[in-house]
Amino acid sequence: YLNMIEEAKKRDHRKLGKELGLFTIMDEGPGFPFFLPKGMTLKNTLIQYWRELHTREDYQEISTPLILNKHLWEMSGHWDHYKDNMYTTKIDDEDFCVKPMNCPGGVLVYGNDSRSYRDLPVRFAELGIVHRHEKSGTLHGLMRVRCFTQDDSHIFMTPDHISSEIKGVVRLIDEVYSKFGFSYHVELSTRPENSMGSDEDWEAATNGLKSALDDLGLEYVVNEGDGAFYGPKIDFHLEDTLGRTWQCGTIQLDFQMPQRFDISYIGADNDKHKPIMIHRVIFGSIERFIGILIEHYGGRFPVWLAPVQVKVLSVSEKSREYANSIFAKMKAAGIRCEVDNRDEKIGYKIREAQLQKAPYMLVIGEKEVENGNLTVRSRDQGDLGAMDVQAFIDQVLKQTAERQD
Repeated sequence: YLNMIEEAKKRDHRKLGKELGLFTIMDEGPGFPFFLPKGMTLKNTLIQYWRELHTREDYQEISTPLILNKHLWEMSGHWDHYKDNMYTTKIDDEDFCVKPMNCPGGVLVYGNDSRSYRDLPVRFAELGIVHRHEKSGTLHGLMRVRCFTQDDSHIFMTPDHISSEIKGVVRLIDEVYSKFGFSYHVELSTRPENSMGSDEDWEAATNGLKSALDDLGLEYVVNEGDGAFYGPKIDFHLEDTLGRTWQCGTIQLDFQMPQRFDISYIGADNDKHKPIMIHRVIFGSIERFIGILIEHYGGRFPVWLAPVQVKVLSVSEKSREYANSIFAKMKAAGIRCEVDNRDEKIGYKIREAQLQKAPYMLVIGEKEVENGNLTVRSRDQGDLGAMDVQAFIDQVLKQTAERQD
């Protein structure tokens, strides 16, 4: 237990975030993280992975406004159930709210076009920035913030699609968590006291989620009364290398919002019908997921995810020109790299690169200049010896493209 506590201190994302130059929280914005250049590279790499997955799975990406009028939030039910966590303002003497969730905007986008049952399911994906008021005492690095990016998706479908769409989302969540080496367990959260909608709708929604989980053979625990105010949900609790669990992914089945916003599709019978809606996230909050990843990996990110993949280290002034040419080749190939040409001993440069947790260090001395090659040190495997320049570039590009460690 004491060893785990000590290891958790070493892996604290606030400590590593500062040491690795990833993010900071300033007094001018408590609970509002600033991402530094390397942190932004990490965030964008995650987002690129997210976009590739969602393009493959036939999601359409949208973007909805940060501020929308109060009437919208009254219509969605958020004002009645969530107003204490919302920031408000006035524009032209009308009340507006900074969005705490992306779903009402997604519903408006769906309602912007007429839809047929042949068009469904419609899958919208949004990397939406949301703001939620959290008490100052609960704020904690990237884990509990007041502003974050939610990797939201909203699926609009017919009753016949419920099972297949939920299974598709579960498969996608499993693929993502497996990529990062997370195991997880599943909870089914049911109707809370503070909810809206009829008993019949809640029963149908809960049974829909149960049926999909049973069909998949997934073990789950029922978490009574912890659903969203508009519908039951499946929560995914992932486990990190220290054995701690974090609730990240969620699948929520919603019969209420389509009714409140009066959205519809034309069925095979030529009548209007209300679609059923899935709200789902995989990362949850991208900021929080980054905090979890920092601690999970202890800052030693896999090659594909590392903000700096390669550090080029010149031994002396005589090898600087060659080191710069290697650095230029790496950059031209799309490898994220830095060059260290300071007038310092090579042992010092190597130790500093190790503290920065770069996956690869290239030691460039007179021998490498003469032979036209590289001496490669791996963060995880130690000294790999001499390598051909192009062979090393190809190796890093392969690890990045295939998202290997």
